[in-house]
Amino acid sequence: QVQLVESGGGLVQAGGSLRLSCAASGRTFSSYAMGWFRQAPGKEREFVASISPSGPRTAYADSVKGRFTVSRDNAKNTAYLQMNSLKPEDTAVYYCAAKSSVFGSKLFVRKDEYAYWGQGTQVTVSS
Repeated sequence: QVQLVESGGGLVQAGGSLRLSCAASGRTFSSYAMGWFRQAPGKEREFVASISPSGPRTAYADSVKGRFTVSRDNAKNTAYLQMNSLKPEDTAVYYCAAKSSVFGSKLFVRKDEYAYWGQGTQVTVSS
């Protein structure tokens, strides 16, 4: 089992940047694929980005491709989401999620594939 805690959200102007962190408990972080999702008021939770357990593979939603970068540091049990060129439509609660996988390079993009979730961190982008 793994517990996840997000941090790094806040209020930023359009065009600005934020870096979200997701700290995981436990000693097997490197066997979990990590995902980032977001949920805006009145909308479904949607996929943002994911990274494979060993880190070489990543995937992004079309809406953030080229602006967001997902990464991980398995030695620190932490995943990151670097968000650049932020837009007002990026405003949402951002969640990190983890899924155990024996395949080091496998990616998961569906929210129903993830068993563990953080509490979320608010990102607000003003115009």
